[in-house]
Amino acid sequence: MSDFENAVIRKVSRRLLPILFLSFVVAIIDRVNVGFAAPHMSEELGFTATAYAIGGGIFFIAYFLFEIPSNLMLEKVGARLWIARIMITWGILSAATAFVWDTSSFYTIRFLLGIAEAGFFPGIVLYLTYWFPERHRGKGLGGFMVAAPVAVVIGSPLSGLLLNMDGIGGFHGWQWMFVIQAIPAVLMGAVVLLALPSKMKDAKWLNKAEKDWLEQELARDEAQQADHSLNGFKQAITSGKVLAFGLAYVGIICSVYGIVLWLPTLLKGFGLSNVASGFVNAIPYAIACVALTFWARHSDRTKERSWHVAIAAFAGCAGLLATAMLDNHLWQMVALAFAAAGIYSAQTTFWTLPPQFLKGKAKAGGIALINSIGNLGGFAGPYAVGAVKDATGSFVYGIVMLSIFVGLTGIAILIMTRGQNEERAEGQLSAN
Repeated sequence: MSDFENAVIRKVSRRLLPILFLSFVVAIIDRVNVGFAAPHMSEELGFTATAYAIGGGIFFIAYFLFEIPSNLMLEKVGARLWIARIMITWGILSAATAFVWDTSSFYTIRFLLGIAEAGFFPGIVLYLTYWFPERHRGKGLGGFMVAAPVAVVIGSPLSGLLLNMDGIGGFHGWQWMFVIQAIPAVLMGAVVLLALPSKMKDAKWLNKAEKDWLEQELARDEAQQADHSLNGFKQAITSGKVLAFGLAYVGIICSVYGIVLWLPTLLKGFGLSNVASGFVNAIPYAIACVALTFWARHSDRTKERSWHVAIAAFAGCAGLLATAMLDNHLWQMVALAFAAAGIYSAQTTFWTLPPQFLKGKAKAGGIALINSIGNLGGFAGPYAVGAVKDATGSFVYGIVMLSIFVGLTGIAILIMTRGQNEERAEGQLSAN
């Protein structure tokens, strides 16, 4: 790898990833803070575990319905305008969650929040494919997606502290939490509007030689894809392969949000205070930050994708099973940390796979559809855990279900990419 290549990728990373990283941190905090509010909202508004799970998960139903239209709008009007619009509207709606008064208003605001945020994640995954050649894509995705566990590391203690504002100004602590944590979304929307280039031609910080090299590398990536790679929008959204990847992604998202939305409640059962619960909740995600960054870069270095997804998914499965089987709080946290490291590493490397068989106009529709199907797991995972908790009085069986979901993802990825891996190996041999 030449010094010139390294310099260009470093420049792109330094200019784009901090903005995208901070935007995703804000998105995740606003998406999962409802988990910290759960014990307090449930007590004060009379929510059952199932009702709360529906409210937490209905966000993803709206996400599913509006994901593809939103991604197409991003491609049409540009990332700068559309991501800024997404962030400002979701910030306003996230703050409005502070003023729900019953289950119906809770469901409504969560659904509207899903509409507002639809297209954010797949839009940025699509956007990164415009800037990072395939052999550097793990690094680009890792630099962006590490924001998910970082957000929980930051948001967990912060949420615990904000919950202690109970009674100030006549508001509950959970109401203050929603309002205060929504403000950065609006501010980051303004930053995106001012600083994020929609296209390479808008990047004044790249000179002509650097732009030419990037465009040539990205064009070479598409040219090296198999002839039967999906190219058209209609072809992508009707493809069985895209559907299969979306269903496989369900297992990852089930486990991610099943843990994220219920772990704070689980920790409250340990007898911890709001602040202590926030700090302890951050531990598994801090470990996941290190793991997914290492795993994404390792995938780039070895130029292997499928096994990196599968091994990480199996690690997540094992960690969740151990969590369910252990009854010691300390060892449960160790197992959860192992599970989080595996699940987030699987999620990051998963997104290196779709661009290998999607090109041209198929990328926007295909990536959005995979993400929208997968994010149905954001409804199914929390709902399943909540329903099982109501039925059995325990989180154990719900956690076992989550482990099965993510384990099946690992198996599915290996099956679906077997032929694809063989084609890529043959292509590399012929190139040599």
